[in-house]
Amino acid sequence: MFRSCCYFLLKGTSKRGLELSRHASASAALFHPVSEPALKVEERRTVTMIPGDGVGPELMQAVREVFKHIGAPVNFEEFHLSEVQSHGASLDEVVESLKRNRVCLKGIINTPAGGPGELQTLNMKLRRELDVFANVVRCKTLPGIKNRHNNLDVVVIREQIEGEYSALEHESVPGVIECLKVITRANSKRIAKFAFDYATKHDRKKVTAVHKANIMKLADGLFLESCKDVSELYPKIQFESMIVDNTCMQLVSNPHQFDVMLTPNLYGNIVDNLTVGLVGGAGLVPGESFSNEYAIFEPGARHTFTGAVGRNIANPTAMLLCSANMLKHMNLNIHARLISDAVERVVKTGKVRTQDIGGYATSTDFTTAVINSIRM
Repeated sequence: MFRSCCYFLLKGTSKRGLELSRHASASAALFHPVSEPALKVEERRTVTMIPGDGVGPELMQAVREVFKHIGAPVNFEEFHLSEVQSHGASLDEVVESLKRNRVCLKGIINTPAGGPGELQTLNMKLRRELDVFANVVRCKTLPGIKNRHNNLDVVVIREQIEGEYSALEHESVPGVIECLKVITRANSKRIAKFAFDYATKHDRKKVTAVHKANIMKLADGLFLESCKDVSELYPKIQFESMIVDNTCMQLVSNPHQFDVMLTPNLYGNIVDNLTVGLVGGAGLVPGESFSNEYAIFEPGARHTFTGAVGRNIANPTAMLLCSANMLKHMNLNIHARLISDAVERVVKTGKVRTQDIGGYATSTDFTTAVINSIRM
């Protein structure tokens, strides 16, 4: 179903641009494939589902109820993948499912902090096994949610294969830990091209590379140099760079200056959570990750909200918008629009709100309100 051709992303770029990292361009086509006929209602697709930890399973139930109501032609192949629960599916089972289905709806998997054990987390293993190198979080103000800054629309694109997340740590002598940060030109150029292709396709005007090359002169210097090299292939898109600590200050003081933010792994994890907070919090913002072949849709902020388990208070907005983006990716545009419009209508009206956005409604109340707001 998926096509590697992404000429529609590269209009206006040079011949050299067409030749650079074609595999990265193929992944960019996964934003939302075009020029394919919409699936007929009776043609059902199977999607891998990973509920995740914390409130993830509860949020997935909201998705199931909404999908059932609109008749979305999707079957879920569900796997409970967790680092904090002893039972559940193996990583190999999940990988094989994704290789079959190519699309996944995923909750957040809790990663225990510190202690002995495997250095690579399940998230890291899953991304590396499938080469899911690009994470996209669009932090956009939802009508009806009041924040310090209004009318925000910032996209954070994060490389998520290498950097400080390389899991290369060891104790050289007792009490001394060495941790290696890995940055490669190939992966830096790949994520840079992904970001510029995204900007081209979505009519974005500027890409900001976030770095710490003033201190990590070799590693972040290579990332920044790679971003600059790729930017020359896109003369219609403004390119700038900014040191990560200044970036965080600028985000909280004047976030409107940003359009597309291009980051290495660790900085991206920090920046996208910060930006999610600017538009209302972890319960509101969807995210998505891509490889050349696979697409994974999960909330934009990596927060399991474990303290809310069983209390029926989690906000289903982010997960429902993830599911809508997934449907759009699968060319089920009508079904996608039904969900996204209904969610935005409920949030904008403000009569049914969960605690995280200043209300008293339960997760069930919110899901019911979304279902009642769907206009078929």
